[in-house]
Amino acid sequence: MRLITKETDYAIRAVMQLARQPGVFVSSADMAAAEKIPLPFLRRILQRLLKAGLVASREGAAGGVSLQAHPERVQMLDIMKVFQGQIELSECMFRKKLCANRGTCVLRRRIRAIEQKLTDEFAGISIADLLSDAAGKTNLRGQACKPARAKRIGRRRDSAIKKRGAR
Repeated sequence: MRLITKETDYAIRAVMQLARQPGVFVSSADMAAAEKIPLPFLRRILQRLLKAGLVASREGAAGGVSLQAHPERVQMLDIMKVFQGQIELSECMFRKKLCANRGTCVLRRRIRAIEQKLTDEFAGISIADLLSDAAGKTNLRGQACKPARAKRIGRRRDSAIKKRGAR
C-alpha cells in the first residue's frame, strides 16, 4: 500500500524548496536540479500547484514560481488532496461496483476511523514543520534532535570498502 505517491512526494519537496526562498520566483530548472526531480515531471506538478492556487508564476528572465502562502499555512494534506484526492484506504469496490454491504460493514467503519485519523494527522503537518524537521531542529515527535552521526557511519562504510578492496 502506498499512502503518498511519488507525484505528491515531489510536490511536497518542490513546495519546501519554494518555502526556503520566500518571495523569490524560482525557475523550474533550478528547482529540478536542486531537488533531483525530472524537469518535465516537475513542470506538470507545478502546473497543478498553480491551478490549485498554492503557487504563483511569473514569465520572463526573472520568472519562475513562488509560494503563495506562508509555509505555516500550507498543510501537507492540502498538497496531498491536489494530487491524490481524499485519503481512502479502501474503495469498497468489487468488479467496478460499490459493495452491497458498504453501509453496514463493520470493517468499513474501522477503516473510515483510520482514514479520519490519517487526515487529521496530515492536516496538522505544515510545510514549516517539514522545513524545521529537515533542518534537524526537531524529530517526528517534535523533540529537539541530537546531532547527526553521519561522519561515524560514513567512516564505517569507508573502512568496510577498504577491507573488501584489500582482499
